[in-house]
Amino acid sequence: QVTLVESGGGLVQAGGSLRVSCAASGLAVSSYAMGWFRQAPGKEREFVSAISWSAGITLYADSVKGRFTISRDNAKNTVYLQMNSLKPEDTAVYYCAADRRPSGSVLRTPTSYAYWGQGTQVTVSS
Repeated sequence: QVTLVESGGGLVQAGGSLRVSCAASGLAVSSYAMGWFRQAPGKEREFVSAISWSAGITLYADSVKGRFTISRDNAKNTVYLQMNSLKPEDTAVYYCAADRRPSGSVLRTPTSYAYWGQGTQVTVSS
């Protein structure tokens, strides 16, 4: 059984930083395309970042490029999203997602992912 558990969300002031984590069980993050999405109240789920399972190819939404960094620790079977220079518009529930894809795949649409976590709330105050 595949489980993705996000953690690390919270309340931070604008300009601050947070690191959210996605701990996986039932799959090896070293062999799966992984992604982060977010959903604010009343809005659709949107792509934030993705990383391939080989070659470390990464992809970012324009809105977070230069501020957020996705990474993976295969030994801990965990994917991270380091978020710096946070803005109030980054406020959302952040979700981790995983899918078994060919090497080098970075996926930016929610329907591309088979597995999802329950989400962690990130709130950025102005």
